[in-house]
Amino acid sequence: QVQLVESGGNLVQAGGSLRLACVASGNIFSHSFMKWYRQAPGKQRELVATITRGGSTGYADSVKGRFTISRDYAKNTMYLQMNSLKSEDTGVYYCNAVSVTLGYDVWGQGTQVTVSL
Repeated sequence: QVQLVESGGNLVQAGGSLRLACVASGNIFSHSFMKWYRQAPGKQRELVATITRGGSTGYADSVKGRFTISRDYAKNTMYLQMNSLKSEDTGVYYCNAVSVTLGYDVWGQGTQVTVSL
């Protein structure tokens, strides 16, 4: 069964750090272009960071220099290290696995990140 499960969300003070994890099952991780999205209350879901199968990364301007995306093939897990958190980073964070070649687009259930002032 193909599944993504996020964890690591929490309540943290501004300036603090969190590390999110996304574990993939169903033998898709090694084939996937992986992404982190977030959705703040009342706003559209936005792309936060991406990582290719080869490890190339991309970031939204709002998180560059503060967030780091990575993936561990041995653990079928993608991470998002978030430092210097701001109140505007609050939202539900979702991981997404895509393969155009194999024809899938899978989402996790999300994990809540709340940054207090």
